[in-house]
Amino acid sequence: MPQNYDYIIVGAGSAGCVLANRLSADPAVSVLLLEAGPRDWNPFIHMPAGLAKLMLFKSINWAYETEPEPALNNRRLYWPRGRVLGGSSSINAMCYSRGHRSDYDDWAALGNPGWGWEDVLPYFKRSEDQARGPSDLHGVGGPLSVSDLSFSNPLTDVFIQAAEQAGFARNRDFNGPTQRGFGLYQVTQRNGRRCSTAVGYLKPARPRPNLTVITGAMTLGLTFAGQDRVTGLRYQRRGRVHSVRARREVLLAAGAINSPQLLMLSGIGPAPMLENAGVEVRHELPAVGDNLQDHLDICTLTRCSQPVTYDQLSELRVGLRYFLHHEGEGTSNIAEGGGFLVSGRGRDDRPDIQMHFVPALLDDHGRNRLPGDGYTLHACPLRPESRGHLALRSADPRAPLAIHANYLSEANDLELMLDCVRLSRDILNQPAFKPFRAHEIYPGNEVTSRDGLINFIRNKAETIYHPVGTCRMGSDPHAVVDPELKVRGIENLRVIDASIMPTLVGGNTNAPTIMIAEKAADMILGQAQSSPQTNPAEAA
Repeated sequence: MPQNYDYIIVGAGSAGCVLANRLSADPAVSVLLLEAGPRDWNPFIHMPAGLAKLMLFKSINWAYETEPEPALNNRRLYWPRGRVLGGSSSINAMCYSRGHRSDYDDWAALGNPGWGWEDVLPYFKRSEDQARGPSDLHGVGGPLSVSDLSFSNPLTDVFIQAAEQAGFARNRDFNGPTQRGFGLYQVTQRNGRRCSTAVGYLKPARPRPNLTVITGAMTLGLTFAGQDRVTGLRYQRRGRVHSVRARREVLLAAGAINSPQLLMLSGIGPAPMLENAGVEVRHELPAVGDNLQDHLDICTLTRCSQPVTYDQLSELRVGLRYFLHHEGEGTSNIAEGGGFLVSGRGRDDRPDIQMHFVPALLDDHGRNRLPGDGYTLHACPLRPESRGHLALRSADPRAPLAIHANYLSEANDLELMLDCVRLSRDILNQPAFKPFRAHEIYPGNEVTSRDGLINFIRNKAETIYHPVGTCRMGSDPHAVVDPELKVRGIENLRVIDASIMPTLVGGNTNAPTIMIAEKAADMILGQAQSSPQTNPAEAA
């Protein structure tokens, strides 16, 4: 006989751990949380600087690849996604960034009432335990610790000085009254350790007898009563197939790739694609897997003339200092500083380019170790116009989807990428860097023509890990979920993760995903957070 739970959550990542905590807070409600990956035992997860190693562990990473990208010289791009308790919040760079307030007002204007800035701010604040204390824009006492870096490389300060020399303002809080400017990122850390959603949300909820967490569980597909009512799902663990039933709802929180895949495997999606993959069509929903968006990133790498970067550090010394005292370089998130700036190409005056500075040489996601010392400046356009899609190849749940990111298919995206290189070079060529600057590695000092820079972008641009949009939220008949995140035409099923974003936010996506889950938990429970009494302005 199948086991029964009130709620079944698929995916213990940035959204799933939030849902597990909030829904199981009622002892009368039973919750099952399923995760395909293992527990977050790996010590490099909890050591912030350990993220440089996490790319190597396939056991905690889905390690996806795109299909050959036409505008990127037919390269297959590497897409790491968390496959472990905490999901991508257990392997990301921990930068706490919400995006711009207008991003959420755009969501509301696109037919999503209740998702404007004034509606979502209370959920950002509820999730947050801000080390600097409470304010109109920040909360304290929440499960997600947000703190200042306890250690940063001196070169990161040089980078911020160089940005000021280039004419950009200094900004102490990218989530404050203004997003524009340069400074140090705040990070999701607690006492020098990573604060993933597994740590912040799931760990305190684990002792609850009404919460069951099962790792190593690959969800195979949803189960139904009739054509359109979800009753539960099947999953495989250690070679055995199990069936579980949901008395109330199944909640897909498996991310922008896996949530649409589960819908498709269950017969919900574009009919021709499902039929070609050998899946019986249960409910045609053509937009499942469509509307794929991601931040494409280009890195400018410079050789450093002094041994002050993280490239030549003794891993043993750093590890001992960290594990004994939780201090030093081991507490760094590596992408310590950055900024938000306006290219002048956008439709308004909000920042449309984001930068991350790394005081080390970072090539091919850190998988290609370059010799010597150097520093890397990441830059990405924040609101790409290009749209991709996901395609189901097979009825086998273990077969990955075909990822067609379709990068740079819109001409303006390429122009913004060229702006990213130009602005990066401008900052790195400022006087503050003169004592440390040897020569440019990528794109190389000799690459100055438009054609040469375009070729550099096509050869070296990579994801900065922000795929969203593949189960788009909206009020129109083409949306996958409605503004309450219920799958259209299907009962007892919601999608709650980054896949529901109608458009990319202008920043990192982990904090917004956590907010989405906080708000969804209230919608499920029939509650609502009151809007703040003040009217905070987060301008350009």
